[in-house]
Amino acid sequence: MRPSSTRRHWDGSPVQAHQRRSLRVEPDSPTRLLRCAQRDRCRECGNPVEWYHRVRDRPVRLHPQELPVAEVPADYRWHVSSGLAHPAGDGTAWCRLAHTVVCPARDAGAAIVPALTRLRRMLAVNTRRLTDAGVFTPSTPTDRSPQQPEDSCRPARPVVQLLYVRYLAARPVGEIQCVAQTRQRDRCTHRMLALDGLAGVWKLVPATAAQGQLALPSEAMALYDLSSLPYAEQLRWRTQRCPQHAAAPTAADLALTDWEPFDPLVHHAHVHPRLPTHVRRPRPGGDARRAGRR
Repeated sequence: MRPSSTRRHWDGSPVQAHQRRSLRVEPDSPTRLLRCAQRDRCRECGNPVEWYHRVRDRPVRLHPQELPVAEVPADYRWHVSSGLAHPAGDGTAWCRLAHTVVCPARDAGAAIVPALTRLRRMLAVNTRRLTDAGVFTPSTPTDRSPQQPEDSCRPARPVVQLLYVRYLAARPVGEIQCVAQTRQRDRCTHRMLALDGLAGVWKLVPATAAQGQLALPSEAMALYDLSSLPYAEQLRWRTQRCPQHAAAPTAADLALTDWEPFDPLVHHAHVHPRLPTHVRRPRPGGDARRAGRR
């Protein structure tokens, strides 16, 4: 009798081979993430942080460890419930802390307590170790090359128009990174602005959120316009995927997109009246005129 080639369990029941499927995020998912508490590193100090969603607000970076409530003032306490971060305590003996409070790259608040000061010093020592080892390079807005004067007016959070909607980006256009997950379960390192791909144009437009909305009085702003690109290319920017992952829809998102609906009243501090490609050159004899006036 020829033995059966079907694999069976110890009780004789056949082993059912399940077809392997790639992990995907449902289109109606509110987070578009594989899991909450996305691990990341602070761009200013290099220390680990965890991203959490908030109710009707932008995500917040929390310190990855819980702290005793007695060491954290009531105004600085956070707690996580059902994957969402809330700026208050939950009645337990432990709480979470926003990373910006103890980030060594930022100025310490006057009301910071000694326990948080110790944590801030520990993070500063870790930043120094990462910097000395060459693993981390602090990114500051002053790190601009003198050979590129056209970047002197480059906005840190530009306004981008795509699919007839204006968004406020979280970082410069050239630094917007793909949010897809690679086969190594890491975030894709490709940039959205590919060297051989289509690019938008900078324009000076009235400071409005969309067509039909009243503009701010006597206010113009620099806007990175992608409206002239094909629909598929604009959709790629909206989903924040590089050309490789745009063609592979099975790859899940591993980070949040950098787009925030633009409101000229709320985001008035990010309205820039100059084009980043415009270079202001000194007029001939300008210094002599100033010296004569003095």
